Amino acid sequence: MSDKDETPENRLRKELPEEVPAGTPAAPEAADAPEKGSDAAEASEASEAPEAPGTPGTAGKTPDGLNGRQRLLKGIWPPRLTRAQLIVAVLLFGLGFGLAIQVASNSNSDSALRGARQEDLVRILDELDDRTQRLEDEKQGLEKQRDELENSSNQAAEARKQTVEKEKQLGILAGTVAAQGPGITMTIEDTKGAVQADMLLDAIQELRAAGAEAIQVNDVRVVAGTYLTDEGKSVSVDGNKINAPYRFKVIGKPEDLEPALNIPGGVVQTLEKEQATVTVERSSKIVVDALRAAKRPDYARSSSQ
Repeated sequence: MSDKDETPENRLRKELPEEVPAGTPAAPEAADAPEKGSDAAEASEASEAPEAPGTPGTAGKTPDGLNGRQRLLKGIWPPRLTRAQLIVAVLLFGLGFGLAIQVASNSNSDSALRGARQEDLVRILDELDDRTQRLEDEKQGLEKQRDELENSSNQAAEARKQTVEKEKQLGILAGTVAAQGPGITMTIEDTKGAVQADMLLDAIQELRAAGAEAIQVNDVRVVAGTYLTDEGKSVSVDGNKINAPYRFKVIGKPEDLEPALNIPGGVVQTLEKEQATVTVERSSKIVVDALRAAKRPDYARSSSQ
């Protein structure tokens, strides 16, 4: 190496990069690097910066990215029920169901009366009047007995007389003694076995409401505690199986008993819908001779003892 090359000026020139004349384009790598970095920085800033309220596609959105309608749907579905709310809902459903049944029942009753003929309506009113009259007669009979006991000179003898008469009446009601009197005979022919126990029970209840004092179905005496059950195509009364035809012998006022069975929607129409044949005959003498054994109660005793 020469002494000229070892001068300070030359040593400094070797250490520094070579000078680039003005106007000369920079190296491709150096020029592209700042631009790429600038674009990445701008993209990063754009992704991190929140959208302006007026930016299209973001109007009405909340910080969680949902608009008002979406937030409403999210709040009501799926439903979140507490135990108290569930109980209240069940109670309200039961109340509404009961009211609907009651309204439907009343509508059916009203429609049945609304569609009835004038003769049927008159018959129903007459039956109601007869029931009222029977209750009034019973009231007057009890008042008469009270007056006789109060005014009789021999109250003990009068009391014994009324006791014997009352015993006979209770024996008829309890089925322990035979009875006879005016009434009706109702025969139900059931060739298809469609008549069920509840239909016969409806007939018994209708007869009692019309003033029946003694009832016998086939060979079984009907009393206050009588129950009916289905036995295949037959019916059991107090555990005694009876078969069709079902023959009712009823003691009471025929003019009240027969119309009660033939009212619109009553016993006869119900049985005829089941293709059963019903015949009702009035008679001045009906004998009810099926008896029941008198049973002494196990626990109940007279309070007068």
